[in-house]
Amino acid sequence: MYVSDLALDDFRSFHELVLALEPGPTAFIGPNGQGKTNLVESIAYLSTLSSHRVGADTALVRRAPAGQTQPAGAVIRTKVVHGQRPSVLELELIAGRANRARLNRNTARPRDLLGILRTVVFAPEDLALVRDEPGVRRRFLDDLAVTLKPSLAGLRAEHDKILAQRASLLKSARAARASTSSMLSTLEVWDAQLAAAAARLIAARVDVVQRLRPWVADCYSRVSEGGSAARIAYRSSLAAHEGAPDADPADEPAFLAVEEALQDVAATAMRLERAMGELHAREIDRGANLVGAHRDDLSLFLDALPAKGFASHGEQWSLALALRLASYDMLRHDVDAYGGDGEPVLILDDVFASLDDRRRQALAGIAADAQQVLLTAAVASDVPADLSGARFRVSATESGSQVHRE
Repeated sequence: MYVSDLALDDFRSFHELVLALEPGPTAFIGPNGQGKTNLVESIAYLSTLSSHRVGADTALVRRAPAGQTQPAGAVIRTKVVHGQRPSVLELELIAGRANRARLNRNTARPRDLLGILRTVVFAPEDLALVRDEPGVRRRFLDDLAVTLKPSLAGLRAEHDKILAQRASLLKSARAARASTSSMLSTLEVWDAQLAAAAARLIAARVDVVQRLRPWVADCYSRVSEGGSAARIAYRSSLAAHEGAPDADPADEPAFLAVEEALQDVAATAMRLERAMGELHAREIDRGANLVGAHRDDLSLFLDALPAKGFASHGEQWSLALALRLASYDMLRHDVDAYGGDGEPVLILDDVFASLDDRRRQALAGIAADAQQVLLTAAVASDVPADLSGARFRVSATESGSQVHRE
């Protein structure tokens, strides 16, 4: 799979752009602030319908210079080649309104584009996968789950909607300082709905963790040159509520048993509904949902220690890099999901300048085998020799970012 053509209208710093791309490595070179990341972000956005940099789509629409009319939206168009089968994807981002999509020139829902273009992005912000709060890692798992099975995008949206509505009811009960029978009856209805959606989402995440686990171990070994062993495990708030201890990397059978049980969707839904019932009083007191998929985490270990709080800066970089490269390897080799025709586009956004020589060469050696790798760098010398290929110069002008082939 590779992107052969890209066109942008009023996306980020680009007023207009038409660009032909090729398989293999392509580097976009230019000082910071010229628009390199904006360009590759547009391709990644079509893969997940979300940005790895901002949460709101309004930030993706170009800001017009003073005295000029502000664009009402932005348009991203790509041609994606699977073998000899091209697909044309078009997405219109409309400020303050629902986005619109076209697939092969025909009107479609934005969600219909999911799964056609698959990308894996590694950027400096990915240190957050190791350092930051559980929400970052939950999103990492959810994005991979949707990439594996695009239909899960609907489940993800449904879960978040139910979660918000149940939280609203809990806050109302807290404000009323009383739990009427009617309110508790309504809460039980939301318990069942949230438990059903959360159980399916949890099972999808556990499936990702189990597919990803061997690839993380292998990729970390390659980028760290045989240092510590990296392990991952799914941390369940439901299992914790029921008294299960946190995952211990020295007791793999125990956390594998927890994960295996979570893949039984019907049983997990019943367990979640029971746990919610037991927590009603505390949830009303706090006005918050206290158990479920939204409270889970991906546990990261180096040898016997949690990576967060114990790993050095270099080890954190290696682990973040291993998580992204493992995602790439998993998706590339997942014949069950893609029928052997799903190698994702690998996007490396300004990462080589942040890596030492050893990790830079390890990453370059892995990326060199990608069918298409798009990378950005501030200076040409940051691009490893293993990734020599097409090069474009990106520069900012008054009329918007421009791209020229070198």
